[in-house]
Amino acid sequence: MNRADVITQARTRLVETGGRTSQDLGLGRIVGQVLVYLYLQPGECSLDVLEAELGLSKASVSVAARQLEQLGLVRRVWMKGERKKYYRSADNIASALQQGLLAIVHQKIQQFGNELDGTLELLGSAEIEPDELPDLKFLRQRVGRAKKLQKRLNSILGNPLVRLLSKINKT
Repeated sequence: MNRADVITQARTRLVETGGRTSQDLGLGRIVGQVLVYLYLQPGECSLDVLEAELGLSKASVSVAARQLEQLGLVRRVWMKGERKKYYRSADNIASALQQGLLAIVHQKIQQFGNELDGTLELLGSAEIEPDELPDLKFLRQRVGRAKKLQKRLNSILGNPLVRLLSKINKT
């Protein structure tokens, strides 16, 4: 196998692995593919190039790029005289990835807290039969404990010191 084929195969494997990993984290396969593809490029890429190279629709690549931009993992680059959108990976991908993952986990924990609140409200409105009382008490207790844990995690992840420490730890 010649050098160009080896490089292409290596990039393809890493892009696919990035897609699977991103999907496992709940971000979607395309988000991971776009991030890894951009990370492995020496310069910026247009949406057209990403679409063609990854074999994806322009709409899905555009949505993924915007998502990554919001997380700080890629940045949009303006090219003089061009109307196309160009993207490149963040300058410090490790720090950006750390911040992005921290933001995602924080958001997921907040969503879980909202579900717990709704469940507690639902349990509070339940008409109770005497024989169902132990089950209801147990469920309320468990949901209440989960809510306390969620509040603690939310407090830790939202702490300015945690954010500062994660920014300081640049590699």
